[in-house]
Amino acid sequence: MDVEASAGEVVAFAGGNGSGKSTLLRIAVGLSRPTRGTVAARPPVVGYVPDRFSPNERMSAAAYLTHMGRVRGLTTSAASARAGRLLDRLALVGGKHAPLRSLSKGNAQKVALAQALLVEPGLLVLDEPWSGLDADAHGVLAEIMTEVAAAGGIVVFTDHRESVTRARATRTYAVGNGRVSLRGPESWGTGQRPTSDVVLAAGKEGRVPQDLAWEELDGVRAVSRDVTGVRMCVERESTDALLLTALQHGWSVECVTGTTTDHHRMPSVATNGNIR
Repeated sequence: MDVEASAGEVVAFAGGNGSGKSTLLRIAVGLSRPTRGTVAARPPVVGYVPDRFSPNERMSAAAYLTHMGRVRGLTTSAASARAGRLLDRLALVGGKHAPLRSLSKGNAQKVALAQALLVEPGLLVLDEPWSGLDADAHGVLAEIMTEVAAAGGIVVFTDHRESVTRARATRTYAVGNGRVSLRGPESWGTGQRPTSDVVLAAGKEGRVPQDLAWEELDGVRAVSRDVTGVRMCVERESTDALLLTALQHGWSVECVTGTTTDHHRMPSVATNGNIR
């Protein structure tokens, strides 16, 4: 394989369980060495969130992150302040003084994400980062990925869901059968299941409610956002559940249109290019 990721990119690697995605990421961050070949021009600051982070420690989330910040060269006060801001942003349930061993999988994932961001990374590597996170944290994670890329960093992540890689990545690569291959340009709605176009708008108060990680919901194939609302292509059998979620979070349903193949109105995310 010959893979390149440039500054400002969000690159996804998609593939099934056991295909080698996690091994590829471990090589990218330097935790594993390739049998042959080299990893060149790795940025000096790397943030890494593994696929499993389940520390069985008595120390609190804040104490752990402060310690990790000092390991990475921050002063105690700077590490503590940075840890507090990150945990507040990610809304750690139980607060920053919650013992690590008491955290749920999703909250442990928030701590893992925070430790990867203690120092601004030039390369942020995320292995199945949405696993276990609540809906609000999904949106925060998406914002963080965008911010790292906008600052000139590189974001690399894995996910097995096509809807996620399409929505979040500037380009996507398929991992399977011992190969890594660039996934060509794709258009929305290539599946065979009947779908609906769903248009959501601001609620009764005229204010757009908090955005959700629509791409993470079952059956969502495509998402398009603007200042007034959101439009989605959703598999027909998942439409009712999505509408219920939207209403519960303050959205109004503007239009639901049944369709099967007419998806050219939904914008697609180009996934072509080179990777090294």
